[in-house]
Amino acid sequence: MTSLVTRPSDTQMNVNIPYEDMTLPIQGPENPFGDRSRFLNQNALAGHVEEQSMSEHAFRSQHLTHSILGYSANPSVDPNAPAVLGSIDSAQANKFATIDTLRATRDQKRELKRKRKQKGDLSVVEGEGSYVGPWASWEGEEPQQHFLAGLEGTGDGDEEADEEEEPEPHLVKKAKPKRGAEGQESSVFHGKSMTDYQGRTYMSPPVAEAPNLLQEAGSQDCFIPKVCIHTWTGHTQGVSVIRTFPETGHLLLSGSMDTKIKLWDVYTHGNCLRTFHGHVKAVKDLSFSNDGRQFLSCGYDRQMKLWDTETGQCIKRFSNGKIPYVIKFHPDQDKQHIFLAGMSDKKIIQYDMNSGEITQEYDQHLGPVNTITFVDENRRFVTTSDDKTIRAWDFDIPVVIKYIAEPHMHSMPAVTLHPSKKYFAAQSLDNQILIYSTDNFRQNRKKRFAGHSVAGYACQVGFSPDGKWISSGDGEGNVVFWDWKTGRIKSRLKAHSKVVIAHEWLPHETSKVITASWDGLIKLWD
Repeated sequence: MTSLVTRPSDTQMNVNIPYEDMTLPIQGPENPFGDRSRFLNQNALAGHVEEQSMSEHAFRSQHLTHSILGYSANPSVDPNAPAVLGSIDSAQANKFATIDTLRATRDQKRELKRKRKQKGDLSVVEGEGSYVGPWASWEGEEPQQHFLAGLEGTGDGDEEADEEEEPEPHLVKKAKPKRGAEGQESSVFHGKSMTDYQGRTYMSPPVAEAPNLLQEAGSQDCFIPKVCIHTWTGHTQGVSVIRTFPETGHLLLSGSMDTKIKLWDVYTHGNCLRTFHGHVKAVKDLSFSNDGRQFLSCGYDRQMKLWDTETGQCIKRFSNGKIPYVIKFHPDQDKQHIFLAGMSDKKIIQYDMNSGEITQEYDQHLGPVNTITFVDENRRFVTTSDDKTIRAWDFDIPVVIKYIAEPHMHSMPAVTLHPSKKYFAAQSLDNQILIYSTDNFRQNRKKRFAGHSVAGYACQVGFSPDGKWISSGDGEGNVVFWDWKTGRIKSRLKAHSKVVIAHEWLPHETSKVITASWDGLIKLWD
């Protein structure tokens, strides 16, 4: 069925294939008598249930391999499951061999033979060249001290002589760890001085340059931007995420595929203030705390890190071995030590940063989790996934309270809350933005925004601070603006040469929008 719908040469899917069919093996006949539900989540109280049959010998060899070498083959039939469990580095070094098939190479045997000391002469009892036979040690092996050695030679002069005779240890040169690897996090401040003449750091909003920062966000009438007034350059590869500073928006945080996170000044000089080196692969998501003094970052290196915005210090790091696709602080002021992360293994994980422990797992999705959105005064949150469903949860209770899945639904990789908090907008991959209410999670069928081509990209949806305009980037480098009331396109702005993956409205401005693209540029429009 699927092969008739999508040919290998097709660039577009004209039929919405169910997620179960998309997760089937790519090639080969399927057993008509097999269990179709074996790829689905088979959840039990203690984890996932999956029937396996293997010989005693196969089980023992994998068990021994895991306990001695630190890795084993994954028996799961799930095509998305990793092939190896445990240490990937150890598995690659041993070429994925099990303990019963592991053999020393010819070079290793030759090296062992070369290092073995001579057996010695049978006629010599002690001293140089004496017979040691099969008890001969290897070169480089530290000789064990005789238990009487401490009793011999009590004078200070003897000890000094012994110390002088000790050979220098052979130092093994270690490879230099990558910048940004675990434990190697750093940040660089790019300004002349951390404080100005009044002793304020870049954290305090520039009220002199922008007096409107003191007003309430959304109290001003908003308009659609027309021209580019500033470009931030500095990332060497595509920008994947941008976040404005909470409440004021006077700072901009950007994460890129060049593994760097940069903090930019928006209102005064428009320069780069600080660069954070904390990941060795592309940065996927960023999230500010309520006061903006800390932020979380996650990347494809499977790491989640907590940073101090002002000092650039990496405070804590978290990882469960899976790729985090979305990361979110809990918005309540008394729960700022809790964050949620949507992972590639279909789970949403809740961490307590004080203890560093996972305190809850929400595990119902059938595909990687893409978005987490808090609604209903932060008592609930909504998640979307590659499995083309929307699920709503009560916070801290891992049971779905609302499950939305229609045959015509596509995956929704980007979700944004309306400023009124009554609706959330979801970027659907069939080139439309759908609106759902936050109280009963019903789709508002009167509001539907189309006319742009996202072409499979997770383009962020945006709202003007007063809620009058809804905006989205597209796959061709445009930013499209719709009227929230009528649903009509009001403007289409050619912003970048590649996909506009993220954009943010400045909360206290009438018509300023920041766009970020895979061409590596971040632009300010007015």
